[in-house]
Amino acid sequence: MLYSIVPNEDIWSEDSVDYNFHEVMIDGFMVQVEPIDGASGRVVRVISTDPQAYLNPTFQPGSLVPLGSNRS
Repeated sequence: MLYSIVPNEDIWSEDSVDYNFHEVMIDGFMVQVEPIDGASGRVVRVISTDPQAYLNPTFQPGSLVPLGSNRS
């Protein structure tokens, strides 16, 4: 049983959104990006256990990173 203020239609809807995210390694950190064009992508999230990755402004969600230069 689920008690919620959200309508059942919203919880159990079968609308699926197909996101086109890619995981790339940039400067030794795994980052999930959404491709914008063939050369760049927008950072969605950082996938790392290293705190330095989260402090790096390059990987701030929403920032643009080059996709062709997957430096590791």
